[in-house]
Amino acid sequence: MKLLLLLSLLLFNLNAAAQQTELTALLAQHNVPGLQLVHTKGSKVTTYTAGRLRQDSAVAVTAETVFQAASLGKVVLAYLTLRLHDQGRFELDRPLLSYAPYPRVQGQPHAARVTARMVLTHTTGLPNWADNPLGPTWVTSPLAFRFAPDSCWNYSGEGFVWLQQTLEQLTGESLEVLAQREVFGPLKMRRSSFRWQPRFAGNAATGHEKAGQPTQVRRFAQPYAAYSLLTTAPDYNRFVQALHAGRDLKRTTAALLTTPANEARRCGRPTGPTDPFVAWATGVGLATTSTGPALWHWGDNDDFQAFFMVLPGRRESLLFFTNSANGLLLTDELLRLFIGPGEYRTQQWLAE
Repeated sequence: MKLLLLLSLLLFNLNAAAQQTELTALLAQHNVPGLQLVHTKGSKVTTYTAGRLRQDSAVAVTAETVFQAASLGKVVLAYLTLRLHDQGRFELDRPLLSYAPYPRVQGQPHAARVTARMVLTHTTGLPNWADNPLGPTWVTSPLAFRFAPDSCWNYSGEGFVWLQQTLEQLTGESLEVLAQREVFGPLKMRRSSFRWQPRFAGNAATGHEKAGQPTQVRRFAQPYAAYSLLTTAPDYNRFVQALHAGRDLKRTTAALLTTPANEARRCGRPTGPTDPFVAWATGVGLATTSTGPALWHWGDNDDFQAFFMVLPGRRESLLFFTNSANGLLLTDELLRLFIGPGEYRTQQWLAE
């Protein structure tokens, strides 16, 4: 028995070493300076790190390195919204404007129809961004609808900003306070925040553009679920495991995370080859892969890219963060390296 255990441990170490070598090679191949990755299979959680905080630095990425999670923050807001819904504080199908005004949609006749459920399923009809969200004029820029609400799927960061501000006005608390109490604190996500924290300064990754040059360091002063989440892969993996398990949610509410709300048919675009394999639940994407049904989402702040996929039937998940505009190029190769050969389809869908 002891010999069998020793052989199993040796095999695991050899496999992990081979995967680490492959990770380093993939980073070099795709010009990605640094990466954090967590692979979970059953009860076994393995964290990998590779590369550097910054291309021109010798400082290595560690499991404590803080990355921008970009749109993976939207999934946190979705979970937080469902938590408030279960507490009886917020209704998913009540129009947002019945809770609080939102001056940016003033004069827009469609605005009175928009609900939290539409935001979380990307069917508000709003654009992704009306203006550069990092620019000085964005916060007061007028917001016009591109499509009728609940008519088709159109990815929208603006919808999440509107939902966030509605929740903040309803509760009288900022997103950061709500997230720390409802998500980060209970899940022990100690290296996570929607705004910059001075304690991150010693071990925070720098973003890079496609050619590999470092970009301007952003230290988000205001919390925005759509793009400002700062976290680590081990921290965010705790959230991913809680998410797909429906932790601290009513059973019927948790089912919203795994049940298609719409077919993710993209507004104004012809059906693509992978459209039949992708749908959208309440806050997270769904994919039919060759290895089973999956939950997934991606994050892209241009110079930081991230991704996760959960395969509930296999009790397996993969999550990674990169400090590069090339990070999502790694997706299919990382899925095949850690989960196995197969058709995962999400990146093809994003590229269509």
